Order: sequence, then C-alpha cells, then structure tokens
Amino acid sequence: MAIQIVMDRTGDSRHPFNPDDVQEVAKAEQRFYELTKAGFTAAVRTSSGQTSQIRMFDATAEQTLFFPRLVGG
Repeated sequence: MAIQIVMDRTGDSRHPFNPDDVQEVAKAEQRFYELTKAGFTAAVRTSSGQTSQIRMFDATAEQTLFFPRLVGG
C-alpha cells in the first residue's frame, strides 16, 4: 500500500492507495498534479533514508510527502 501525505497549517491528511489498482493510481496521480500545480512540493524518501524532491508522479513510491510553499512577510 502506498500513501500520499499532505501537510498544511492544520496538520496532515493521508491518502492511501493500492499501486496495483488502476483507478486508485489514476486518482493519486490526479491529486499529485493538482497539489504540485497549487504550489506544493512533492518529496519521496530514498533507500538511504534521505528525501528527494520529485516533479513527476511515481506510483511505485511507498510514501510521497507534499508540503506547502513557505510564505513569509
């Protein structure tokens, strides 16, 4: 089971999906592009435990973390 974790000012929301289910993958891919278009940064954890920013949807990623653009002022 893969999961997309969306961080925002209220905490986080989790969206699990089955990478073997075509409909669930399509919904996860749509969420990925909606969030990144809205300014969220997407990152995945690498095998060495580091995080790496991604710009294309990866259905094989175990966890994708989305965090909002920092706003200062």
